[in-house]
Amino acid sequence: MKDSDVFDFSWAPPSDPVTDGEPVKLSGIVEDVIFKNDENGYAVVRIEDDAGHPVTATGIMPYIAEGDAISAIGRWVTHKKYGRQFEVEYYDRELPREEGDMFRYLASGAIKGIGPKTAEKIISKFGKDAFEVIEEHPEWLADIPGITAKRAEAISETFRSVSGSREFMMFSRDFFTPATAMKIYRAWGAGAIERIRRDPYSLCGEFGGIGFKRADSIAATLGMAPDCPERLRAGIKFVLSSEAAKSGHSCLPLDTLKKCSVELLFGYGEDGNAPAVAETIDRMVEEKRLVVYPRDGEDLYYLPYVFAAESGTAKKLVSLSKSCPAFDEEDIGALIKSSETVAGIKYASQQKEALALALRSGVTVITGGPGTGKTTIIKGLIHIFERLDMKVCLAAPTGRAAKRMSEATSHEARTIHRLLEMEFSDTETANFIRNENDPLDEKVIIIDEASMIDILLINALVRAIRSGSRLILIGDSDQLPSVGCGNVLGDVIGSDVFPVVTLTEIFRQSEESSITTNAHLINCGEMPELSSKGSDFFFLKRDTDAAIAECVRDLVVNRLPRSYGESVTDKIQVITPSRKGDAGTEALNELLRRALNPPSEDKKEFVHRGTVFRVGDRIMQTKNDYSVEWTDPFENTGFGVFNGDVGSLYSIDAENAEAVVSFDERTCKYELSSFDEVDHAYAITVHKSQGSEYPIVVIPVYNCPPMLKTRNLLYTAITRASKMVILVGRREVLAEMIMNDRKGVRCTGLLSMLRSEAKYE
Repeated sequence: MKDSDVFDFSWAPPSDPVTDGEPVKLSGIVEDVIFKNDENGYAVVRIEDDAGHPVTATGIMPYIAEGDAISAIGRWVTHKKYGRQFEVEYYDRELPREEGDMFRYLASGAIKGIGPKTAEKIISKFGKDAFEVIEEHPEWLADIPGITAKRAEAISETFRSVSGSREFMMFSRDFFTPATAMKIYRAWGAGAIERIRRDPYSLCGEFGGIGFKRADSIAATLGMAPDCPERLRAGIKFVLSSEAAKSGHSCLPLDTLKKCSVELLFGYGEDGNAPAVAETIDRMVEEKRLVVYPRDGEDLYYLPYVFAAESGTAKKLVSLSKSCPAFDEEDIGALIKSSETVAGIKYASQQKEALALALRSGVTVITGGPGTGKTTIIKGLIHIFERLDMKVCLAAPTGRAAKRMSEATSHEARTIHRLLEMEFSDTETANFIRNENDPLDEKVIIIDEASMIDILLINALVRAIRSGSRLILIGDSDQLPSVGCGNVLGDVIGSDVFPVVTLTEIFRQSEESSITTNAHLINCGEMPELSSKGSDFFFLKRDTDAAIAECVRDLVVNRLPRSYGESVTDKIQVITPSRKGDAGTEALNELLRRALNPPSEDKKEFVHRGTVFRVGDRIMQTKNDYSVEWTDPFENTGFGVFNGDVGSLYSIDAENAEAVVSFDERTCKYELSSFDEVDHAYAITVHKSQGSEYPIVVIPVYNCPPMLKTRNLLYTAITRASKMVILVGRREVLAEMIMNDRKGVRCTGLLSMLRSEAKYE
C-alpha cells in the first residue's frame, strides 16, 4: 500500500504567523514511528488526524507505537529542513480498538516476541479480544502454532509491562512532563503509581526537579491530609536539606528545626501544630531518619548522611594527623635548602614554615590571599616529596581550579571527583570507586581552593586516603565558604587540632598589581585605591542600577573589545552579587545575550521552560549532574558536570532532543530535558564564580539585598581576576560592602567533633 492511498497530500498543516506557537490540540492514530530514542523518549511520528490528514509530530513520547490513538497538546512550528510539524508537549494515548490498528500495533515490534507473522495469527484467531487474551489469558496463545507456553508467558509479561508504562504516563500527565514521567517509570517500574499514591513525598530528591513543594502539590491532588505522617516527615527533611543548600548549615538546633518546619508545613503563626512536629522529630530520631549530636549543651539535628560525613571526616582527619611519620628536623632543613637550589629562589620565612610543617604533619593547612606565594609553596612541596620517592597528586574542587593549578605548577592536577574516579549512577549522589576499600596510591595529596570544599566532598576524599599519607589543604580562608553545606576549611582551622600557616607577605611581582594590592586593602577593611593610574583596576561611577547595567553592557560589547580587540570578549566575565535587580544575573544575562548572541538563521535554538537557548550561548551548570557523559581531546571519557562549570552551547540536535556543550576541554552531550539545571552565564553570581579565574572581571556594585553587601563577597569577586578588574556602580555601596565584615555563621558540628576526636586519640 502506498502513502498516497492513505493520505491526502494536497492538504497542508495550518500556517498562521499570528497563531504559530500557540497551544492547540491534535488527535489521531500513529501510522508510522519514523524515529524513536529509547533512552530519552524522544520520537518523530506520522499521525493521521481525526480529519484523515497526515501530520508529523515530534517530542517526548515514551513507548509510542504504530496504531496508538493519541490526543496531544502542542504547537505548530516550521522546521527549516522538514517543514511544518506539530511539537508535542503533553499527550494521552489509548490502545487501538480496531483490528487493523491492533495488527499494526503488534506488528510494529512494540511487544517483544511478536512480529508481523505472529501478529497476523493472533488477530486472526482472537480479533478484537486479542489484547485481553494476551494480558489475561496468555495460556490461550499457546494454541497458536509456533507459540510455546513459555513464549506466551513472556509475550504477556512484556505486554503488561508496556501497558503499565502506558497507565503510568496517563496517571502522570497532570503532575510531570513526559520526560520526567519516563525517568520515574524506568526507575520504579510497574509499582510506580502505587508508590506515588502511597507516599508522593518519596519522589523528593530521587529525581531532578522534584522537591518538597512539587511533591506536596501532588499529595494535595491525591487527597492526603496536611498533617499526615508522610507530609510531616518530608517537611522536616526538606527544612534540613534546604537550609544546607541555601545557607550551608550541616545541621540545625531543635528550636530552629521545629520553627522552620511549622512555618513550612502550616504557615506563619500556626504554633498550634508545633507538638505534632516535635513528636514527628522524636519519632524520626527513634527510626534513625534523623541523628542528634550534642554540642556545648545544645542538641543539633542532622540528616543521617550529613552526620556520617561530618563525623567520618573528623575521625579520619585526626587519624591522618596522628599516623603520618614526621621527618627529622635536620632532614627538613636540608630538603628545604635543596628545593631552593633547584628552584633558584630563596624562600621567605613563612614559606619555609609552611614547607616544614608539611614535612612534620599528616594534615597541614596553608592559607593566604593573592600574591602571597601559595603556588611557590606547592612547587616546593612537589620537588621535595618527589625527591623522597613519595608519589604526589594535585587536585581541586572544580575543573577550572584544577586547570589553573596544572598551568601554575607544570604538574598534572585533577578535579577531586576525577581523582576519586567517580562513576555514573542513576541516583542523585556520586559514587566513587576510590574509597577505604580501594584507597589512593599517592602518599601526598595537595588540595588547592580548599575553601570551596563542602563536607560531602571532603568526606569522600579523606575516606580514600591511606593511613600514613599526608593531606595538605591550601586556600584562602577570607573567601566565601563552599556552595555546598559545611564550613570545612573554617572548622579545620578553628579547631586548633592541625598546624596552620597564614601567609601575609605580598611578593614584589604581585605588588605591581593593583588587583592584589586592592584585594588586600579590602580584606583589611580599607577602601581600594581608585585614583591610581594603573591599568588593571578601575572604578566607573554610575548612580542608578539601570545606568550600571547599561555601562556593564557597553563595556562587554563595545569598549573593551574596541580597546583590546574582538577576541577579548571571551575573556570577560561579569560577576554580580545577586540574581535579582537591574544589575543582577537575570537581567544582565538577557541584556548581554541579546547583544552578543542575537537570533540568526544560521544558529539553532530551542525553548526550555520559557528560556531560549541558542547555539553560541555561554551557559553554566547550576547543579551537580553525574549522568552527563563527557569526552576530552585525548578521547578520555567520564561522567559528571558540576555546579559552577561554565561552557558554550556548541550544537542542538532537535531530532534527537540532544545538545552538545563544550566545557573548557571537555565535550558533553546533554538531553534537552536536562536544561532544568542550566543557566546563561554571560553574568554569574559571586558564589558561582568560586574556584574560577578570568582575565577580565566586571563587577556591578549596586543596591543588592543587604545580606549580599559583605566584604568577603566583594573580596571573592575581585580575586577571580588575573589581569583586570572593573567596578561599576556607587561608591557608597562599595564602602558599605567593605565596612560590613559580617560572615554568615554556618551551623556545623565538625569543629566540635575534631576537638573531641583529638582528645580521644
